[in-house]
Amino acid sequence: MKNTLKNLKQLILSYNLDGYIVPKNDEFFSEYASPDRLKKITNFSGSAGLAMILINQNFLFVDGRYTIQAKKQAGKQFIIIQIPNSNPKEVLKNFKKKLNIGFDPKLFTNISLARNFGNVSNLVSIPKNLIDQVDSVNRKTNKNNLFYSLSNEIVGESASSKIKRLIIELKNKKVDNIFISAPENVAWLLNLRGKDNPFSPIPNSKLILTKNGDIYLFSEKTKIKKIKKINFYKKIKFCDFKDFFKIINSISGKNFCIDYLTCSIFHQSLIGSKFNLKLIADPCYGMKAIKNNIEIKNMIKTHEYDGAALTKFLYWIKNNKKKFVTELYAEKKLESFRKKNNNYITPSFNTIAGAGPNSAIIHYKANKKTNRKIFKNDIFLCDSGGQYKYGTTDVTRTVCFNKPSQKVKDRFTRVLKGHIAVINTNLNKIKTGNKIDTNARKYLKKINTDYSHGTGHGVGFYLNVHEGPQSISKYNKIPLKPGMILSNEPGYYEENKFGIRIENLIYIKKIKKNIFFENLTYAPIDLDLVDFKLLNKNEKKYLINYHQITYNKIAKHLNQKEKKWLFNLI
Repeated sequence: MKNTLKNLKQLILSYNLDGYIVPKNDEFFSEYASPDRLKKITNFSGSAGLAMILINQNFLFVDGRYTIQAKKQAGKQFIIIQIPNSNPKEVLKNFKKKLNIGFDPKLFTNISLARNFGNVSNLVSIPKNLIDQVDSVNRKTNKNNLFYSLSNEIVGESASSKIKRLIIELKNKKVDNIFISAPENVAWLLNLRGKDNPFSPIPNSKLILTKNGDIYLFSEKTKIKKIKKINFYKKIKFCDFKDFFKIINSISGKNFCIDYLTCSIFHQSLIGSKFNLKLIADPCYGMKAIKNNIEIKNMIKTHEYDGAALTKFLYWIKNNKKKFVTELYAEKKLESFRKKNNNYITPSFNTIAGAGPNSAIIHYKANKKTNRKIFKNDIFLCDSGGQYKYGTTDVTRTVCFNKPSQKVKDRFTRVLKGHIAVINTNLNKIKTGNKIDTNARKYLKKINTDYSHGTGHGVGFYLNVHEGPQSISKYNKIPLKPGMILSNEPGYYEENKFGIRIENLIYIKKIKKNIFFENLTYAPIDLDLVDFKLLNKNEKKYLINYHQITYNKIAKHLNQKEKKWLFNLI
């Protein structure tokens, strides 16, 4: 990393720049960047962040989930700054003159640059990425990473039907064409999946759709040989990324719709050279967020499989008689239970398996250097999920192995109360995530504490485990609608001591006029950590009922010892 940083600064000077900015995302704005340029230059492995490298100073901007992790991984070379407490433009204001800061136009949107840098510096577009120049990336195409299609029995709606709906949206918005720049939206729209990302079945691709129904799919052509033989996909014009400008010039019309959140400055400039631009949120986000009945049915099935695997794991780790278990071994053991199901494909993200002080690192990832033995007095936090043939899971459980302290029980129970408050939300009255978020935090706020992440994020159907536009967070005012899937995961963390989080996936259900949350996740909650004196009657009733439903759903997948253990939680 040191040499890469040194070489980068020499290159910065050769371009007559004062600095260079490196985001986490790649050209596809995917959740798991490849290549991960931010990690190359900072050693920080979190899923969100921004580095600003100046000649004499280096800054790494992360949100509250990653401040501890960033300090440990990058703190020797970089000044760690938590956003939104501060941001790059606040730092740059302290300089006597405007600095010339370089950036890669394929990695930023106009809105992301404006939000982070405003007009306090001179931003200079550098077409060839400087990180790639100092640390060349071998981008050999894996010919086995072919795109593949999903049947209607799995996704519940044909690609033709989705395209018709989207064309109606275009006509309503009075635009001639739309550029789908987010690969996950391309995947949803065309019922396509791929193997370009380690944890999400997202095919790296972009798409143009005209109001006449012409479809231009941009991807590596080696990856489409399987799908182009299927009748529906024969209608699609398959294009190389390098042909983008040529295709733009061949398309007719006046207006072009682009997504201001995911359309890079590079592509916006090319489209804007010929068309009038309409900057809106890609309609696919809102359409994709509302799962149809078949998707919900398949997600319920998936969570039954996953709940059984997690229950087996929790029984194993709570009753383990071995001398010791490490974090990495526990992570491997959990996946071994998931792998027993034929529908399991991959983890849906890097498993967080943190013991003792590591459990306080919100997005901790154990490695050979950090791998810790799990001791009897430790609090163990495990946040994990799976991609299955019929859906995506994400669940967190916190467990103890000895009698926990009263403080730990108090904090766990307050987190649990917030968790229960979310699932019991009256969605007929409370319709946005920000208000639900407030209710989730109130039991911790009573003792003047809080957690630095959102209470819940949207979840895709066999897609990204983190999906918008909906979420349960302080600033999200997107109306919550039936069919949406979210996580419910309040937490509590004490640096270098312990961390607590309880996470289920939930979906919004409507019966007649009543709208409410329903659990997707069913797996036991560690009652050894609960201070029942802090629970009211309704909360106790919820906990009993939750474990009863858990038993009813997954007992058939368990052996006799596991069944007995689970039954005793009711």
